[in-house]
Amino acid sequence: MILESKEQLAIYLEEIEKWEDDQKGLFFWEKIGRLPFKVIDKLTPKFIQAKIGILVNEIGSYIQTGGKYLISEKQMMKKIQKSTDYPIEAFEDIGKMPVTDMMTLSNNLQSERSKLATVQGASTGIGGIFTLVIDIPVILGMAIKTLQEIAIIHGYNPNEKQERVFIVKCLQFASADIVGKEAILNELASLNKKNDSAESMISQLKGWQEVFFTYRDNFGWKKLFQMVPVAGMVFGAIINKGMMDDVSEAGTMLYRKRRIYEKLHELEAVENSPLE
Repeated sequence: MILESKEQLAIYLEEIEKWEDDQKGLFFWEKIGRLPFKVIDKLTPKFIQAKIGILVNEIGSYIQTGGKYLISEKQMMKKIQKSTDYPIEAFEDIGKMPVTDMMTLSNNLQSERSKLATVQGASTGIGGIFTLVIDIPVILGMAIKTLQEIAIIHGYNPNEKQERVFIVKCLQFASADIVGKEAILNELASLNKKNDSAESMISQLKGWQEVFFTYRDNFGWKKLFQMVPVAGMVFGAIINKGMMDDVSEAGTMLYRKRRIYEKLHELEAVENSPLE
């Protein structure tokens, strides 16, 4: 059952496309903000760099198997069922929900995760460079979990490899520059074409490493100000909140766009079907 008209879906799509255009503006300070890390990285103890390297490989396996980062889709489905009158038993049922319901659920989720990331950033902003080993995996794990929940909200199964690749692309988009964002949008336009080749998998793993090190670079200012405990708490909270907001917004918009296109295709199929 399709609940929105083509006109209403077109309005939603126009809003998303406007958001995509807005994302292409990269402020100068976003690049400058990554410079302190490149300097301070030389002072980072080797054992911390080694742990970060292990983490890259560990989280990289998420694309192939999901690893320990997969969430319980049943628990999320129950949460969705409580917030809507629409019957939910499978991912297909969620996909048939009105887009407005998906928007409400996504906004609530972003608010929850933003508050959690703020607390996380403040708590790990006290301990200086050594807490970076704790902070990065926690915030990235939170981002992956949030994007999986966003996928479910829009009726997609995050246990499927294709969705894990899409989630990594959402992470990339949230931290990419202008050229990167345009390239990712082009990639996502054709992502529905399944490609299980070894070359494709290696490419996605490289993409994950790019995401990881970009996020690591974004901790540059926080590390710089961690010399003063209070400043470390403040900047840790601000940076983590900003990162989670960016990830949640990117995931919500990109998944919503996919769902709207699928709903439009369903409407077109109904219109073009022969009358009985």
